[in-house]
Amino acid sequence: MALLPLPQPPLPDLSALRRLLDRSPRLAVLTGAGCSTESGIPDYRSPRATPRREPMRFMEFKRSAAARQRYWSRAFVGWQAMAAARPNAAHDALAALERAGRLDCLITQNVDRLHQAAGSRRVVELHGALAEVICLDCQAVSPREALQARLAALNPSWQCASATAAPDGDADLDPGAEAFRVAPCEACGGPLKPRVVFFGEQVPPARVEAAFAAVERADALLVAGSSLTVWSGLRFVRRAAERGIPIASVNLGPTRADDLFSVNVQARVGDVLPALP
Repeated sequence: MALLPLPQPPLPDLSALRRLLDRSPRLAVLTGAGCSTESGIPDYRSPRATPRREPMRFMEFKRSAAARQRYWSRAFVGWQAMAAARPNAAHDALAALERAGRLDCLITQNVDRLHQAAGSRRVVELHGALAEVICLDCQAVSPREALQARLAALNPSWQCASATAAPDGDADLDPGAEAFRVAPCEACGGPLKPRVVFFGEQVPPARVEAAFAAVERADALLVAGSSLTVWSGLRFVRRAAERGIPIASVNLGPTRADDLFSVNVQARVGDVLPALP
């Protein structure tokens, strides 16, 4: 007997959110991990997140060859799941809002480029993207897919390795990274790092300025799928509140800015955003 799909909980009342968006022809959107979990990408803090080790920190990665070896062994395996991820209904709905001329700018804390895969073009990637790699010495940028091929050639026995997917394209592997061979920069031989902002690293000022500018010219700010736990995203909500710009949130669970929201919808973004006009 075929199993019947589990019934979906009914949507909460969206009338207040619809009214806010109807009054806001120039919308800014800030997205977080909740937009990506529905595409199968794990996160750090949602109610569905699983406890795991501490994420890699920038200074440890920069100073320690062993830390880079450990990171790249896990990232090599984890990239398979990240590269296979596809946009979900939330990504598609936000891209449709942009095409309709209603979404002025999308600020994302995610590093998976699923917004662009869905068709969004006016995107500020606060934390960068795993699809690119940068050399810490010469600053040369190269595609992640090219590095993945080089790592596969250097580590043929790892190509069949599998592990539980972890946030940010990582994977939870058992010890054994000391056998993994790390590829250097092809331009200068320096150490390579994914072109993303690690914990303890600063977001490039130009991205911060672009995001602040988008918030300040907006008629409303919509926070989608973010707990706003880190200052990187919370500061834009605070700025909108200072400017008297109405703020709405769609998220599962509490956030650090619940007291600043004009509208607070507790639901999955993939259920709510496609239901908006």
